[in-house]
This record gives sequence, C-alpha cells and structure tokens, in this order.
Amino acid sequence: MMTLTAADGHKFQAFEAGNVNAPRGLVVVQEIFGVNPHIRAVAERLAGYGYRVLAPAMFDRVQPGIELDYSPEGIDAGRNTRARITDEQALLDLEATAAAFGAGRPVGIIGYCWGGSLAWDAAIGTKRFKAANCWYGGGIAAKKHARPNCPVQMHFGAEDHGIPLSDVAAIQAAQPGVEVFVYDGAQHGFGCEARASYSHKDWELAELRSLAFFAENLR
Repeated sequence: MMTLTAADGHKFQAFEAGNVNAPRGLVVVQEIFGVNPHIRAVAERLAGYGYRVLAPAMFDRVQPGIELDYSPEGIDAGRNTRARITDEQALLDLEATAAAFGAGRPVGIIGYCWGGSLAWDAAIGTKRFKAANCWYGGGIAAKKHARPNCPVQMHFGAEDHGIPLSDVAAIQAAQPGVEVFVYDGAQHGFGCEARASYSHKDWELAELRSLAFFAENLR
C-alpha cells in the first residue's frame, strides 16, 4: 500500500501492483466493499498484462482499512459507507491516483459496481485518463448525457435487477460513441468470483474486451 494525497488534503491508501516502470498505468476502482481480496486480485491480474496498477481505497474518506465481504451485512455496510462519500470527493481521489503515475505515461481506469459509475465520472469529470472501462455501474444512467473526455467501454448484465435494460438502452442512445456490451443471462457482479452471481464465461469475455480496449487506447 502507498499513501496518496488528494487536492483537498485528504490522505488515503492505494494498493500497488505491477512493475513501477511499466509503460502504461491502470486505476482499478473498488465496488462498495473496499479494497478487499477480490479487488487486490483484480489489480494483480491486470498488472500481469504489463501495467502498473493502483487501486485507491475510496472508503478511506470514511474510515481507513474498510474491507467487506458479500454477505447481506457487508452489502448494507458498503451502501452506508458509500452514501457518506460525495461524487466530488471520489473524483479528487481518482485524480490524485492518476497523478501518482507521473507524467508521460498513459493511464486508464476500470471500475466495478460503484467503481463502474466512478469510472464514468472520471471520464466526464477530468482529463486525467486516456480510456475508461465501466463494469455494471448503476449510476451511469443518471449522467448519460455528459460528454466523456476519453474513449469509454461499458459492460452490463442482462439480468442485473439493479440496472434495468431500459437504462442501458438510454445510455446507448445518449452515447452512440461509447462501446456498450450486454451479457445475456448475466447478473450484477458477474465479474466477481466471490459473488453468487459470478459467471466465468461472461467475465472472461468482458475482460478480454477490456484488455483489447486498453491495448488500443493506452498506446
């Protein structure tokens, strides 16, 4: 873990993975469960493709070191913690994380669940990122008309009861330049092996698409 400082003076931790001299950087943004074993595993896996990866502890705004599981109690705690962090505060943390890679290195952002929404916020709210990848972000539809500052790719499950297909269709209509994939039969969180909704085949395809997207846009 390394300590970063946001523009408003908030200090927070970020999990590091990969070669510090890797030519490309990725910010991995957590779900509502903190930088838990799943997010650390994602960071390590993506680092294996030649990236330096940082996963900021977004919940440090409320309390340092929060790691939650996927039980009903964990979900409730995650929602309550997330509700105490404003979008503006989260964006400051993401900008500070991007800045930690230094100048001259293209940086992308990928997020899951809440992190998927934050990846969209980063695409529309800052010019720090060269590409943004959003996995099942429930907050995207409310900001669907905003203009992204970088290429964006999105992934949704067709059976995600928290993100109706009507929202996905509205995003597609508002953002014809954004690549949007819908996975038949997939539920919310299909990319997390710790969830009951995990779908290996859908995760595998979405990750391959994500890697190809970053390879194209983080040159």
